[in-house]
Amino acid sequence: MTGGIILPLGTQYADRYRVSRCCMSLRFALFAAASTVLAFLVTSATNSAPPSPGMLVVANQKEHTLLIVDPESRRELAKISVGVNGHEVAVSPDAHFAYVPIYGNSGVGKPGTDGATIDIIDLQQRKIAATMDLGKPLRPHQPQFGPDGLLYVSAELANAVDIIDPASRKVIAEAPTGQPESHMFVLSKDGRRAYTSNVHAGTVSVVDIANRQLITTIPVAKTVQRISISSDGAHVFTHDQDAPRIAVIDTATNKLSNWIDIPDYAYASEPTPDGHFLLAVLPRANKTIAIDLQTLKVAKSFDVPQQPGEVLIRPDAAIAYITCMPAGKIAVLDLRTWQLQPNIDLTPGVDGMAWSAK
Repeated sequence: MTGGIILPLGTQYADRYRVSRCCMSLRFALFAAASTVLAFLVTSATNSAPPSPGMLVVANQKEHTLLIVDPESRRELAKISVGVNGHEVAVSPDAHFAYVPIYGNSGVGKPGTDGATIDIIDLQQRKIAATMDLGKPLRPHQPQFGPDGLLYVSAELANAVDIIDPASRKVIAEAPTGQPESHMFVLSKDGRRAYTSNVHAGTVSVVDIANRQLITTIPVAKTVQRISISSDGAHVFTHDQDAPRIAVIDTATNKLSNWIDIPDYAYASEPTPDGHFLLAVLPRANKTIAIDLQTLKVAKSFDVPQQPGEVLIRPDAAIAYITCMPAGKIAVLDLRTWQLQPNIDLTPGVDGMAWSAK
C-alpha cells in the first residue's frame, strides 16, 4: 500500500494482545474500586443509627420551653413557651398532645414558687392548647400515661400521685405515697402499682393505684433520686445520693434485695427492653454506664457531655438518648453497636424527654 507502513503479522498480534491485557486490567481495577465503595457503603449503613420512627419532645427548664426535635436531622423543629418551670414531659398515646407539669422556680425541697398547673401542648399545631389548673399548689413534677389511658402525675406537696382524666382535664383521684418529696415514679406494666422515689425521705413508696392506697414504704438511704423498673417488673432501682451505689428492690417482697456498686453516684437509670442492661447516668463523672443485670457489674462505660441527667430509650430499643442540661446537648447511644453517635446540640436546660411516634 502506497504511503503506508505494513507491520509484520506477529507485531500486529502482539499489539492486540497488549491492548486486550490493558482493557482487562482496567476492568479489574474498576471492579475492585466498585467493590471497595460498596463495602464502605454497607459498613456505613450497618454502623450508622437506624432511621428515627418519631420525634423527641424535650422540656427545657432554663428557657421555660418545650422543644420538638427531629433526632434524624438533629434539628430543633419547634420551641413552645411554657410556665416556670417545666421539668418533665409526657406524650399522649395518640401523639397529639404533650403534658408539661409546671413545678415552680426551685429544686426539690428548696424554697420557691409552688406550681399548680399543667401546660398542654398541641404537637400538631405546635402551640399551647390549654393550661390545666390542679386546684391547689402541688409542685407537680413527673407525668406518665398508664395502660388505662389516664395521666398520672407526681404531686410533691400532696404526698401523692394525682390521677387525671385527659379527656375532661380534671383530677379524678389522688393515690397517697405517705412521704414528702415524691419526685419521680414508675408504674407496673398492668398499671396497678406505682413506686415513688421520695428524695430527702430516702424511701420508696409502693402504692396500690387501683384502690388508691399506700401498701408500704421501703427505707433505702439518706437521700435518693429518680427511679426505674426492670422490663419484667421484678425489680425497681433507685439511686443513693450519698454513696456510689444503686438500690435493687424486689417487687415481689417489697424489700431492698441488693446494691449495685458503681464508680460514682448515679442520678437516673433506665433498663434496656431486653432486660439485659441497666443504663445509668453519673453526673459528676460525665459518664453513662451499662450495668449487666445478670452479674450486677458495670459492663460498659461512655463519656458524655457535662452532667447527664436523664435517659430515654427509643420504643424500637435501638437508641438511648441522654440529656446533659448544662451543656445543652443530648448524647446519642446506639444500643445495637454500643457506639456513641454525634450529639444533638440544643440549648442549656434540656431535661425531661418523651417520645412522639408522629
